Amino acid sequence: MRFNLFSKLLFTLAISTFFTTVSAQDDVTTLDELLSLVEQGLATDNQNEQERMRIFMSDQATQEQRLSDAQAERVRQENLSAQLETQFEENELLIADVQEQLDVRLGSLREIFGVLQQVAGDARAQFQNSLTNIEFPDRTDFLTELAAKMGSSSQLASIEEIERLWFELQREATELGKVKLIPNFQLVTAAGEISNESIVRVGAFNILADGRYLQHNTDSNSVSELQRQPEAGRFTNSTSNLMEISDGFAGFGLDPTRGVILAAAVQSPNLQERIGQGGLVGYVILALGAIGLAIALERLVSLTLSGQKVNAQIRSGQPSDNNPLGRVLKVYESNPNADVESLELKLGEAILKELPALQRGVLFIKVISVVAPLMGLLGTVTGMIKTFQAITLFGTGDPRTMAGGISQALVTTVLGLTVAIPSVLLHTIVSGRSKSITQILQEQSAGLIARRAEKS
Repeated sequence: MRFNLFSKLLFTLAISTFFTTVSAQDDVTTLDELLSLVEQGLATDNQNEQERMRIFMSDQATQEQRLSDAQAERVRQENLSAQLETQFEENELLIADVQEQLDVRLGSLREIFGVLQQVAGDARAQFQNSLTNIEFPDRTDFLTELAAKMGSSSQLASIEEIERLWFELQREATELGKVKLIPNFQLVTAAGEISNESIVRVGAFNILADGRYLQHNTDSNSVSELQRQPEAGRFTNSTSNLMEISDGFAGFGLDPTRGVILAAAVQSPNLQERIGQGGLVGYVILALGAIGLAIALERLVSLTLSGQKVNAQIRSGQPSDNNPLGRVLKVYESNPNADVESLELKLGEAILKELPALQRGVLFIKVISVVAPLMGLLGTVTGMIKTFQAITLFGTGDPRTMAGGISQALVTTVLGLTVAIPSVLLHTIVSGRSKSITQILQEQSAGLIARRAEKS
């Protein structure tokens, strides 16, 4: 101990001597002055060293007393440690003896408690994912406490706890077979707002409100509206039917997979989204189809009215200007003295004047029926180019990177055929109406020429 203290002291003195600084060093001009300053510094260091030695020697007795106290404390702690080790060994033997007595007294009950622990744990996991948990949320805490209690070797289950476990299992089986109305239930709407509404739980399969399907959030044990509902008509209308009925049977779109089919139905795109997948080419095809349909409807109405007027003119003996046949007959009456050849030319001219009005728009409908599938082919090629570009950049590992191009390729083809097929049918109908009226004009004109030839 003394050797260490002396070593520290000598080290301190060496350091202090090494770092001694000479004040006013910048003012020294001769070697004598520098030597004098060094001597003064050495004298000061010697005085400081002697003072430190004096203080150290005066504290030596105190340091020796502290060392003696520390050694005595160490001996006391070692004795205490030996006592604690002896007590620990005695406790270990006592615990083993008590545990053996507990095992003997429990006997076959230990297996029962193990079964209780397993059943409580399985029931808790099942109840957390069950739709009935929104009505009976307190049973989860009970099952958690029961499973933890059965996992402990120092606690036993009471008769009341065992009976409640049986009751909860029986109630779950009973509730899963019910279609139950739950009034004034708090749910989260698709907009994120809290709403109190009446909901219906259909066994273990679905939860729904008026016209909407709901979902059970197992983490928070809450009910929220689906961000997107299935396609209207087939599914959502059935939810309203189920909400309105109080007894008997009602048609309902049930999801027996507990959400798998419903999630697929929600993710499937509707008609508007499918059209949007066609991109710009798809919208151009639809625009052409709308224009062709409008022209075809206008031509059908106009030619139908013209055909009715022509038929009325055939039955009437007086020519009229409100139909093509009447205007042709007026040309015949306005040339009573013309020879057969001149009359034939004049009637042919009159028929030719009527043809543009009868055939207006028919050619455009035919053009649309030809252009629409070509536009669909263009969209198909464009979509495949996008698909190959995605494969080049990202590879084939993720199919979603190619989905956009494939969707455009297929949707534009479908849109092109959807527009082309009705356009061909409409062109055939409109062209047939126009040709039938033209045929009547030609027949009537030929009859008039034959009558004039007989007279001449």
